Amino acid sequence: MKHWLSVVFICLPLLGPVRAQQPVASPKPNPEIQQQKVAPATQEPQGPRDTDVVKITTKLVQVDAVITDKSGKPVTDLGSDEIEIREDGRAQRITHFSYVTQESAGTSESAKPLPSPDKNAPPLPPVRLRPEQVRRTIALVVDDLGLSSESTYYVRHALKKFVDEQMQPGDLVAIFRTSGGIGALQQFTADKRQLYSAIEHVRWYPSGRGQISAFAPLANDPVATEPASAEGGNEDFNQFREDVFSVGTLGALNYIVKGLRELSGRKSILLISDGLRIFNRDDPGRSNRVLQALLRLVDLANRASVVIYTMDARGLQPLGLTAADSTSGLTTAQVEEQLSSRRSAFFDSQDGLNYLAQQTGGIAIRNNNDLVSGLRSVMEDQKSYYLIGYRPDDSTFDKATGQRKFHSLSLKVTRPGKFNVRMRNGFFGVSEEDSRAVATTPRERILKALVSPFGSAGVHLRLTSLFANDPKVGSFMRSLLHIAASDLAFKQDPDGWFRADFDILAVTFGDNGNVVDQVGKTHTIRLRGETYKRVLRNGFVYFVTVPIKKAGAYQLRIALRDHGSERVGSASQFVEVPDVKKNRLTLSGVSVSGIDPAALATAQSEKASPSEQPGAPGAEGEEAMDPANSVAVRQFKSGRLLQYGFVIYNAHLDKATTRPQLQIQVRVFRDSQPVFTSKQQLVDATSQTDVKRLVTGGALRLGTDLNPGEYVLQVVVTDELADEKHRIAARSIDFEIIK
Repeated sequence: MKHWLSVVFICLPLLGPVRAQQPVASPKPNPEIQQQKVAPATQEPQGPRDTDVVKITTKLVQVDAVITDKSGKPVTDLGSDEIEIREDGRAQRITHFSYVTQESAGTSESAKPLPSPDKNAPPLPPVRLRPEQVRRTIALVVDDLGLSSESTYYVRHALKKFVDEQMQPGDLVAIFRTSGGIGALQQFTADKRQLYSAIEHVRWYPSGRGQISAFAPLANDPVATEPASAEGGNEDFNQFREDVFSVGTLGALNYIVKGLRELSGRKSILLISDGLRIFNRDDPGRSNRVLQALLRLVDLANRASVVIYTMDARGLQPLGLTAADSTSGLTTAQVEEQLSSRRSAFFDSQDGLNYLAQQTGGIAIRNNNDLVSGLRSVMEDQKSYYLIGYRPDDSTFDKATGQRKFHSLSLKVTRPGKFNVRMRNGFFGVSEEDSRAVATTPRERILKALVSPFGSAGVHLRLTSLFANDPKVGSFMRSLLHIAASDLAFKQDPDGWFRADFDILAVTFGDNGNVVDQVGKTHTIRLRGETYKRVLRNGFVYFVTVPIKKAGAYQLRIALRDHGSERVGSASQFVEVPDVKKNRLTLSGVSVSGIDPAALATAQSEKASPSEQPGAPGAEGEEAMDPANSVAVRQFKSGRLLQYGFVIYNAHLDKATTRPQLQIQVRVFRDSQPVFTSKQQLVDATSQTDVKRLVTGGALRLGTDLNPGEYVLQVVVTDELADEKHRIAARSIDFEIIK
């Protein structure tokens, strides 16, 4: 099978002068290009689709339900005549009914996972799922605002086990921290590197409501037993503080649910917490703050087709005396009083988790020390569900009387036998059309797109971020944002020039959620003649360069708002920045571009240098302006040469020859399956002066028999002189083969 033909040459356009956030907004004579089209507006379907799970409109109320038998096995063969659904106690006539499994919910055949490599094998490249490959979408929300230090350890262990052993091909996962802010809200991904990075930053949050352990040990504390003053004492302050952090947890969940709302199908959130206290037995009025936030979250989750599962990270707790308790100086009555208070606090804190799961059709996992099995049960529960719909009465959405009314829903199986039903318990009398909050100001629109964990496609953007290191300025992240100019609303000026104005907001977040760098600017593009036609057809590239002072995981988010059309687009990318100062083998990001083989042959026959060859990054001419050659877009036609380049840092040197002993291997994957693996080739470093930064690269010929679609190119470098643990380094980049 003739897939590839290798030709080696040097090309890497990463190094050069570095300035913080250096945008180039106007199209260059040689713009990076990609053909894009504006997505057509969609209309509300007349009947249910598998992707439209929950619908609450004036014409249709449709909800999902999980029905199991007495042994907990799913019941798959019910008919609409065996189901009874009620709204506020009144039976409704079922108009829509279907049973949905993972396969019927849009699952395509996913690639089988590769066998686990041995510890010395090169790492597999990250997986990038296409929409039709997604089987399950789940957000794992770690409530570090409410986790104890003890629980945090077990949660981190369970999450690592989940990523290692339970995550399957087709799973789209994100790990959020409720204390992390918008920077911690990563994109949903199948890339385990990103998930491991998120897990590493799950730590105890000392300022939250969690303690060192699940409960403070019993002790004779005079301060705690002092009566509260007229202005309120320690108890009042602690209760208020707990309420604030509980509302903070629910606010983070609200934010995630809003983002999930834009995804199709039935989505899941697993909240892992040490409890969420709603009701105060001594002062019911105090419960209102948390309860109102909880009701708003339940309604939003139901409308977004989100099922919320909850897990009490404390597991099975001993509620009697423990070795950590000290009863010295306490009377029997005082000991019993403190133990009773501990038990009440424990059960009260489980109420919020139970309520949240019950109201959204999920499961509350509690009193179980095996958090890993709890995660497994949540994933298993995603397999199937029923969609049940009916036409509501006019009074359900009566704007005069019904908007503030909560309409309860109940479902009963009329077939003989015992069945367990889990479904959403109701909704407020507000239709889908009226419930969606619309960002009205330009600032609100661009901020909404920036902070969304999912991205916006009003203006089609494609982001490529590459790590590199320079001896003078250190490490930096070079990003190329391709903008589809056809999505911008150009207006013709009286002088014949075409003009478009747009806002750009770019923010780089560190692995702790803090902002590392940001820039916000308004740009104007003026074009005419053939340049206008070419840029409108092919798009252009916006450059952002961010110096990175500290190694770690970073996320760049960029949002764009077009003034003329008010369309908004956004994109983000995860980048790992290694610590080059550790003197370990590492690689820069991989830059790829395309070239016509005939043009390369001509250049080689004329002995042109690599940087002068047509199609090399930064070269002039029509070949360099072809979308097939774009570093930012990475869409290549079969039969082309795919050029790649990168830098090798910290290669060890042979003491006798003072030269490195490096070998390069190139691998290409599709759907996680290898389609090409090259032989290892020695790196020729004789002509390079900086052996700590070896610039290298090569080319692969894309065979004409390759199917169109998304691929991943991985370069693997082996340092024969390094120790076994640090002798292999790898970097990957995705590309697409088009017709």
